[in-house]
Amino acid sequence: ISLALVACGGSSGKNKQAQTPAHKACPSFQSDSAFRYIEEQCNFGPRLLGTPEADKCAEWIKSQFERMGCAVAEQKAQVSTWDGTKMPCRNIIASYNTSATSRIMLCAHWDTRPWADNDPNPDNHKTPVLGANDGASGVAVMIEIARLLQSQPLQGVGVDFICFDAEDMGTPEWAEPLTDDQDTWCLGSKVWAEQAAANGYRPKYGILLDMVGGRGATFSHEQVSMYFASNIVKKVWNLASDLGYGQFFPYQEGGTLVDDHINVNTIAQIPCIDIVPYFADGPSSFGPTWHTINDTPENIDKNVLEAVGQTVLQLLYNEQK
Repeated sequence: ISLALVACGGSSGKNKQAQTPAHKACPSFQSDSAFRYIEEQCNFGPRLLGTPEADKCAEWIKSQFERMGCAVAEQKAQVSTWDGTKMPCRNIIASYNTSATSRIMLCAHWDTRPWADNDPNPDNHKTPVLGANDGASGVAVMIEIARLLQSQPLQGVGVDFICFDAEDMGTPEWAEPLTDDQDTWCLGSKVWAEQAAANGYRPKYGILLDMVGGRGATFSHEQVSMYFASNIVKKVWNLASDLGYGQFFPYQEGGTLVDDHINVNTIAQIPCIDIVPYFADGPSSFGPTWHTINDTPENIDKNVLEAVGQTVLQLLYNEQK
């Protein structure tokens, strides 16, 4: 993820309002379970393209979705990184309720940044990032949602979970000369979007989950999302407010980002929003651990995971016929 112009706490569910008739019966999102999925991904180490650690994590992700009753496919390709290096890319596609023609798409990236180039200590700028929040959190929320869909099946709605690879290979800050090349980011979603467009894949809409577990995170209206799918942004933020998570989803303008949802919107022509944190103050608008060696499970907030997970889960159940 990067800023488009360059490269790009609160209480828990205890304050949830009583379920209103407008919201259909829905399981409770289990943040403890989602947190374990974050830890398990991090136990493999950094998930860098083409490494044994990434391959093992990819197999683990596939096995989790298969265990939850999803049909799982892989999409493999070669991508060119910022310096022209050819690298293998693996997108993982898990589909729930494959017979349903009405479909919702959830997506996140599973790879991690090879360089902690935003770390306050320059000595760490070429150290790989563990990616507890930036990568693992979105995948973990999707796996937990898949688990709950299996326990309480959706009626008449299918869900496609897309795990994008090669999102975080954008030009490092230490590159010389440093070029503002936005095309070096989000390589896996570009591969996926081109194939989705060719295949005529048309879900109702998509939701990208990027860094959805960081301590202190709140999610403002990301501006590319507002341009392409403002109605979906409003639907999600209104629902979060209804469920008592309004402090995590403020009605305020966020950044304009280069993230996987750009390829989904512009290439695949699928309206897709980005649930992504916005920190108005601090060393980065993405939070203090972004692209640092501190992006570890210790800096994940289960309350944030719950706010995002329960909101998206309720959204899916509300889509039932």
